[in-house]
Amino acid sequence: MKEITTEKAPKPIGPYVQAVVAHGFVFVSGQIPLDPQTGEIVEGGTAEQTERVLTNLSAILEAAGSSLDRTVKMSVFITDLNDFPVVNKVYAGHFKTRVPARSTIEAARLPRGVRVEIDAIAIVAD
Repeated sequence: MKEITTEKAPKPIGPYVQAVVAHGFVFVSGQIPLDPQTGEIVEGGTAEQTERVLTNLSAILEAAGSSLDRTVKMSVFITDLNDFPVVNKVYAGHFKTRVPARSTIEAARLPRGVRVEIDAIAIVAD
């Protein structure tokens, strides 16, 4: 098992790592819309937060030798299911060839009061 860390994504805000590679897969911890340079939540609404989360996930996946297009499963947590279409629009724009399996869950609250959190499992090696 190998821990993955990159400065291109925010540092964990708790006792966990950005990602772990094991058995040909990378398991990325849930990412929230933090700017990796400032550690602050990005300004804007659900679209801007979703964009930042996917950018953070992409940076971690690349550090692990993978990419969003090699993702096999994602879990999306949003605080309001009415934002589902907004999240979907931003999300779809990040996949070039195919989309992974996915769950979307409405959560009462997310860390630091954000609107979106996403985690991922992706293939590192074939």
